[in-house]
Amino acid sequence: MASAGPAPAATSTQPSLPSGLAVFKTIPYLFMLPEIVCGTWVWILVAATSVSLPLLQGWVMYVSLSSCLLSLLLLLSYLFGFHRNNENWRVLDSLYHGATAILYMSAAVLQANATISSESGPNSPRHYQLNSAASFFAFLTTFLYILHAFSIYYH
Repeated sequence: MASAGPAPAATSTQPSLPSGLAVFKTIPYLFMLPEIVCGTWVWILVAATSVSLPLLQGWVMYVSLSSCLLSLLLLLSYLFGFHRNNENWRVLDSLYHGATAILYMSAAVLQANATISSESGPNSPRHYQLNSAASFFAFLTTFLYILHAFSIYYH
């Protein structure tokens, strides 16, 4: 018996990675812009306080600023299609967002501690409100990074 031709190529069941504006239409990648915006708000709000606890809030500012910049670079790489639909980018994305979620959780807890410490002190109402808002955005950003990491993993 002669074969009828070459065997059909196996098709991948994994959806392709988005490029261009399709990034803003797919679920895991849709979280990237809110992650950047909320992380920027964390950095701005902490910088607007007197940073009375430099060790704690310095870590918060480092995590928020570095995560914001790395997430922006990752978003731009998706927008311009640098991934070339390579599946290794999916692993890189999941690992980055998982690790960043852990770092952001530590920063959010430290910011909450700084918020409690700023309740009494000079300029307490204004700094307490700014620290409270920074804590809220830090926990919100942590949640967004967790959602992104798990949605990539289960996608």
